[in-house]
Parts: sequence; structure tokens; C-alpha cells
Amino acid sequence: MNAPETAKALARPMPHVLNTYGRLPIALSHGRGCWVWDTNGKRYLDGLGGIAVNTLGHAHPKLVPALQDQVAKLIHTSNYYEIPLQEQLAAKLCEISGLDGAFFCNSGLEANEAALKIARKFGHDKGIERPEVIVYERAFHGRSIATLSATGNPKVQAGFGPLVEGFVRVPMNDLAAIEAAARSNPNIVAVFLETIQGEGGVNPARWDYLQGLRKACDQHDWLLMLDEVQCGIGRTGKWFAHQWAGVKPDVMPLAKGLGSGVPIGAVVCGPRALNVLGPGNHGTTFGGNPLAMRAGVETLRICEEDGILANAATVGEALQGCLRRELEGVAGVKEVRGAGLMIGIELERPCGVLLGRAAEAGLMISVTADRVIRIVPPLILSLEEAGEIVAILCPLIKQFLAEP
Repeated sequence: MNAPETAKALARPMPHVLNTYGRLPIALSHGRGCWVWDTNGKRYLDGLGGIAVNTLGHAHPKLVPALQDQVAKLIHTSNYYEIPLQEQLAAKLCEISGLDGAFFCNSGLEANEAALKIARKFGHDKGIERPEVIVYERAFHGRSIATLSATGNPKVQAGFGPLVEGFVRVPMNDLAAIEAAARSNPNIVAVFLETIQGEGGVNPARWDYLQGLRKACDQHDWLLMLDEVQCGIGRTGKWFAHQWAGVKPDVMPLAKGLGSGVPIGAVVCGPRALNVLGPGNHGTTFGGNPLAMRAGVETLRICEEDGILANAATVGEALQGCLRRELEGVAGVKEVRGAGLMIGIELERPCGVLLGRAAEAGLMISVTADRVIRIVPPLILSLEEAGEIVAILCPLIKQFLAEP
């Protein structure tokens, strides 16, 4: 698919569906493991994982029967009643994170929205009338008005003003900027960042930077809120990306990979944030429903039983190494970066056309921040499949960069 063809395909609306997505002309019918098939029978290696969602790939032999069992029992009841699976999943999340309690919702956006409400309530409880939250350049936290305001992408904010006030924006990995913000903004109550920025181009926070943030938050009595929506649930080789830095957040939004494809979100809190919200302060109709909770419980169980985190670390390191070797010295390649199976390849010019070209070659990827190829496959990816990603993708990159 050439550039004009790809642009035309991405602009093509679907009848009766609001035209909010630039879709490729591909309809998927089924999947197994790290492979999916379209309605024409063409097979694709899934290097996108539903945008870091399908932790266990497709049709996992342990997950499918568990979800079938749950559907036959209860799908939804509402939060008027106790939901034992909520307690089971919350207890496991607290065990693996070292935190103390969880609230369940339906998505990463909702989890981040809840985190922002916790920050504001935390500030009001301290007598701060207009609380402010430090956020980051190139951040992405969602598309509601509040999370859009916290996001650092003018393109996705355009047309939706006025944005919500109460945010102080700083660059990533700059502790001096944090201290400058503290001196000039007495109403700051929290620091809110993605441990590894996903939509912003797979930009990791340095581990020493996270350690410095933890100290700054303790010093100023701020909440450290780490958005692990995309980089959490084993994607980097540990349960949560911040664990590589040896720190604990006060608030941790989760979603995406927690349900292996079933919509789910969570906010996990440490002691400083645990009791900020009380009955009536926040809620949800669908959040924490039995089906989503069962998906979360089973995802974490299977990850432990099958050594999924170790696989993400091993295969991710091998995949990054192969990509670096293949692309070393190629003019137009700026950097291969990431952690585990969250990998970004930054080029010197916009490369959205590669989305269609990769699909034509049988590989699913995404392009984010205009010029960063993002690879976030299921965490069950094998070394052989990682080699296939390299074999398909690297020639496409070289060919693209050789074009005028």
C-alpha cells in the first residue's frame, strides 16, 4: 500500500459509525496466540497487542474457559452489593504492588480521572482551595476533558477548549524543573506522570529521576501518581515499570493489560491516598463487574503460572537487541528505546505510512508521536516470533528511509 492509498484508507469512514478513527481497511475475524486472521483469511503477526491490551494474546487456553465459566454465572450486578471477585483482585494487586487498596473502573481514562479527583480531594482536605498537579510535556492520560487537560499534546487538545485548569507542566527527567515548580506554585498537591510515556513516543522516566520524584513528594507532602496504564502488568518484565526504580507511588492507575482484552481499569493506592475518597465521593455503574474482575484475577494468575514476566523481559531484551543491530548506522533512525516488550523506534521524519505497509507485509504495529514506531505485542511473544517482527519490519524501515 503506497502513501496515497494509505491516506485514503485511513480517511475512509464506516457507514453509521462516527468518523473518529483513521482505520486501515482490515477486519479481523479471529486470533490464536500472537497471530490474528482477517475476514479474507490473511494472517498477521500481532506486534500491537490491541495497543498493549492483549497480555495473554488471543484465545488463551487458560483464559477462555475461565471467562466462559464467569459469563455463565454473573456478568454484572452493580456496586450496591459486595462483589467477592473485587476483593480477590484488589488483594492480589496490593500483594504485587506493595500498596494498600484499589478502586475499579472501566478504562485507563477513568482510572486517571479518579487519580486526579484523589489529588484534588487530597489538596482540599489540607485546606488548599485550588489544588494544582504537576504534569508532563508529551504526556497522554486520556480524552475526557480533565485527562485531556493533563495530556501534553496540543494536537489532541485542539478544538476542545477551554481546558481544565490546575495543571503545571514540566519536562520529563528534569528534577530542577520540579523544584522550580515547587517554589513558584504553593498549591501543588501531586506529581502525575506515565512511568514510560506511551502515546508520547515510548519515553521512559529515568530510574534515578523517579527516585528523586519520590523524595520530592515526601518532602513537600505531595502525592506521587504513576500512570502505569500502558507500561504496567508485566510489560517491562516487572509487574509495574516503576519497580525497576525501587520506588512506590501513592496512586497508581492501571488498565489495558490487566484484563487481557476485557475492559477494566483500577486505581491502586498507598497509605497516603488510601482514605482520601469516601462513600459518595466517586463511583461507577460498570466498574468492578464480575466479568472484568474474573478477567483480572485470571490474567494475574496465568502470568504467574506461566512465567509471563520473565518472558517479557527475555524476549523484549532480545527483540530490542536485534532491532538495534539491524538498524545500526541506518540514516534516519534516531533511537531504539523502551523496556521489556514496550519498544519504540524513533525515526527522523513522520512515518505513519508504515502502518499500512507493515499490515500488507503481515505485521501489526502502530506509529505514535508521528515518527515513533511502537511495538507492544502480547507478553507471550516467543523468541522466534520476535525474530519474525525484525525480519518484516526492518526492511520496511530501511526502504522507507531510502525514499526521497
